[in-house]
Amino acid sequence: MPYCGKLEYAHARPMRQRNTRLYRLAHWPIWIWVFFLAPGPLTFSLFARGFSRANATWLAIVLVVTGIAALRGSLPGAEPAPYILRFDEDKPNPLYRRVCYTFAWNAVLSFALLNLAGLLVAVITGTWYMKQIYSYAYAPLCSVILLLGARGLLPRVRPSTKGEGTERRYFYGSVWAVVVAQALLLMVWKTLPATRAAACIKLAVFAGTLLLMGLAARRGALPRTRPIVPGESMVAD
Repeated sequence: MPYCGKLEYAHARPMRQRNTRLYRLAHWPIWIWVFFLAPGPLTFSLFARGFSRANATWLAIVLVVTGIAALRGSLPGAEPAPYILRFDEDKPNPLYRRVCYTFAWNAVLSFALLNLAGLLVAVITGTWYMKQIYSYAYAPLCSVILLLGARGLLPRVRPSTKGEGTERRYFYGSVWAVVVAQALLLMVWKTLPATRAAACIKLAVFAGTLLLMGLAARRGALPRTRPIVPGESMVAD
């Protein structure tokens, strides 16, 4: 289906020559969260049983590694200056961007797909198997996503930045949809009992939110979900 939402034009966007310290610092927690989520079963235990020594150890490692990377300008958004200035420019995509966005896609896709699978199983069988799903399915799914990233087959992870003006909207649209849906799912998870009827409600909330946010992102109604195209606005006969 053709895109029918609003566009952004590259020439109309302000050109930023340097990233401020506050701007760089604000991006660090994003990548802390992305890599902290990487060991899925450990993350599942965090939400199921609370913060443990293993969670604290992994968080400390992530803080140190991402902190060093941020200081060296090797995290997206934490660079001293913006790397991408022209959204249609065929420019090599640095390794650190490809690695970071690959793990970000893993955080977005893996948890959403596994939670969706767990909800479907609970609705069909009346039994919750979330722990088993995370224990046995997370590693294969994560491996597939990392492999796709290594081969440059994911948006913002390709060898070139030429499609950045469009690819960024796929990424941010997915982030908006999954983050909002996961937050609402956590609320109903804590509120409703572990029954089949409640599972149906949880599935409806989760899947419905993903669908609605996805449609809003597709129309460019959410921040950073409008395509950025080169050139100026024109009216053609």
